[in-house]
Amino acid sequence: MAESTNKRDWHEKVYDPAIKRNPERQPVFETEAGIKQEPVYSPEDLSNFDYSRDDGFPGEYPYTRGVQPTMYRGRVWTMRQYAGFSTAEESNKRYKFLLSQGQTGLSVAFDLPTQTGYDSDDTMALGEVGKVGVPIASLRDMEILFEGIALDKVSTSMTINATASILMCLYATVGKKQGVGLDKLDGTIQNDILKEYIARGTYIYPPKPSMRLVADVFQFCSKNMPKWNTISISGYHMREAGCTAAQEIAFTLADGIEYAQNAVSVGLDVDSFAGNLSFFFASHNNLLEEVAKFRAARRMWAKIMRERFHAKNPRSWTLRFHTQTAGVTLTAQQSDNNVIRCTMQALAAVLGGTQSLHVNSRDEALALPTEQSVQISLRTQQILASESGVADVADPLGGSYYIEALTNELEKKAFEYIKRIDDMGGALAALEQGFQQREIQDSAYKHQMLVEQKKRIVVGVNQYQTVEPPLQGIMRIDQAAARQQIAKLQDVRKKRDANKAAAAMKQLEAVARGEENTVPAIMEAVEAYCTIGEIAGAFRKVFGEAKHLANV
Repeated sequence: MAESTNKRDWHEKVYDPAIKRNPERQPVFETEAGIKQEPVYSPEDLSNFDYSRDDGFPGEYPYTRGVQPTMYRGRVWTMRQYAGFSTAEESNKRYKFLLSQGQTGLSVAFDLPTQTGYDSDDTMALGEVGKVGVPIASLRDMEILFEGIALDKVSTSMTINATASILMCLYATVGKKQGVGLDKLDGTIQNDILKEYIARGTYIYPPKPSMRLVADVFQFCSKNMPKWNTISISGYHMREAGCTAAQEIAFTLADGIEYAQNAVSVGLDVDSFAGNLSFFFASHNNLLEEVAKFRAARRMWAKIMRERFHAKNPRSWTLRFHTQTAGVTLTAQQSDNNVIRCTMQALAAVLGGTQSLHVNSRDEALALPTEQSVQISLRTQQILASESGVADVADPLGGSYYIEALTNELEKKAFEYIKRIDDMGGALAALEQGFQQREIQDSAYKHQMLVEQKKRIVVGVNQYQTVEPPLQGIMRIDQAAARQQIAKLQDVRKKRDANKAAAAMKQLEAVARGEENTVPAIMEAVEAYCTIGEIAGAFRKVFGEAKHLANV
């Protein structure tokens, strides 16, 4: 038989007869984003592909293949394990342990009272102090959290949103006490309030004043903290809530567009802040789709910043991102399987060109991770960096017919979503109409139905189940830690200069009622040991709360 001359010829002569003899194991093959998968890809699937236009080289527009020319040949990604629990003292010990084990950046998890602007002794904080992160109520807690950690030697990422500007000021003040100037501080605050309204829920104020606080951070940092990433625009939490890979790109970049437009509307030049925008994505189980997702997101953001916002500085075109493996894929059943899942997801992030990475731990479907578990997660990153060879070549999967076709298809789907959001008036207007929320809910429901119908297999959950005893030795947060935290907070209030604190709070409220940048007033308040609850309370008094936001 003559060899096939094209893909259609191969299908008719070779593939179709083969599946008649031995049928495929399922009727349809598609990615988690619903993209139909062909049995094989060839140059015919890239008929309009132009290498210079669509891929280019690493470190050059459109950055599909990476934002740095050398990628990991120069320096591997920042290994940044997310951590924080119990008290500032206990979290400080965990950070020092991770740094001693080779971690190269810190990532701070805050408890829910800190995230939502309540002090640890507030009745709203009851039962939540130190549970899902470290409690930070005042500058004293922040001083303890970073005691013995030189802030000019490490970069710190803080997952904080509604109270982001307060935590940034606390961190900056600790740096000042260490003798580290604002211009030397290196790190990121998440500061992404839009995705809180869409998927995560730790918002406080209505959208308009919340967006003012975001823009104030952009403006302050553009002048005073040039190394600080002012926002981490986060698709991660929307993906955790159930959206697809295409939706994750679209909703994340649409939020980025909204933030950029908001900053430009208050008078900032796009190139004064765009280079300090960063992003945060999830990495899920479909390894090749995730690699294509990261490539598509980079190319799309480069186009958006250059063509839509007319940014002139090439750094403004670059999408730099942190990745976390997918918490939603972790299973309580057969928890050791989570090590394999997280390794696969971490590999996808590295093949996709991430700038920093957190790998979840095997026991996180049950509790916060133990020290042993986080060590395994860190070792996963170190083995990928040192032993796998995947860090030795930039974008090693670039040029694969399948990867390139999948990158194109994800970009197409994501831009279609962005067009729909633009037609609604932008990301903020769309979320106020409940658009992103409904799309995510529909995708989450579809996924769950596929799992329950066993059309999507989750090993150990709906197939290959085993009977096993409960996992032993998981982390438990002692309530004595909450009592210790509350006693420390009350001691701070007792010992601080009451007149100085009162004056700082009066000034903060006056600034909030006007149009000045709020960051300097927040800085004065935290230096006077005003608490997070007091500062957020002043903003609540002026801005109100987002209790009645439509469709949220």
